[in-house]
Amino acid sequence: RSVEMSGITEDQMKKISVFFFSCILSLNLFSQNSEEAKLLLDAVSEKMGAYENMYIQFSQTLINEEAGIQKGDEPPIIGNITLQQEKYNLDYLGNTFIFDGKKMYVINNDEKEVTISDGDIDGDDGFIYPSKLLTFHKEGYTYAMGKLKKIKRKKIQFVTLYPIDSESNIVEVQLAIDTTTKHIYQLIQLGENNSKTTFTITQFESNQNLSDTLFSLNREKYSETNGYSID
Repeated sequence: RSVEMSGITEDQMKKISVFFFSCILSLNLFSQNSEEAKLLLDAVSEKMGAYENMYIQFSQTLINEEAGIQKGDEPPIIGNITLQQEKYNLDYLGNTFIFDGKKMYVINNDEKEVTISDGDIDGDDGFIYPSKLLTFHKEGYTYAMGKLKKIKRKKIQFVTLYPIDSESNIVEVQLAIDTTTKHIYQLIQLGENNSKTTFTITQFESNQNLSDTLFSLNREKYSETNGYSID
């Protein structure tokens, strides 16, 4: 029979002890899981960041059931980006984004307009741009190891990232990492409106011989003579 101790029975004390032990164990496991995820992300950043430059071709798909966009309704958007340290040249959504380390040049080829601004894309709209693929996770997220899957004969480790900002438009990000190469294979972004944006890297090349003009605006090509306006 249980013994009364200050109004709490022995059985109740055992249940309380088990509860607190479970909480402590869960916290320890979460901490270990989080640290393991951070170490993997750091290894990916170190591996991919060590390249002199990178060329990445990607496909992007969007699912948004609230807006009536189901899987397969729209063809994937194909884009590519060349990165060299903080500089990049990005072809995306029919536009060309050139960042020379100080200024951003956005070339709208349909409208034949060039917009010049100081600084890089800030991402305040809650969207992770391809140019931020290697750096977006370094601030503002907590991490957890996800599932290990076999995709196209590759072992892919998923890491789940949760925004610290409770008002973020991003609910969750899943980063898929090739465990052999330590390269990013896929990024899945879940938005607060139940949207799901998936970037899949379809081609990757590193340490290429690049043109000296790749990260600068060719003012002759995009001049008024050729029908372009520069803002």
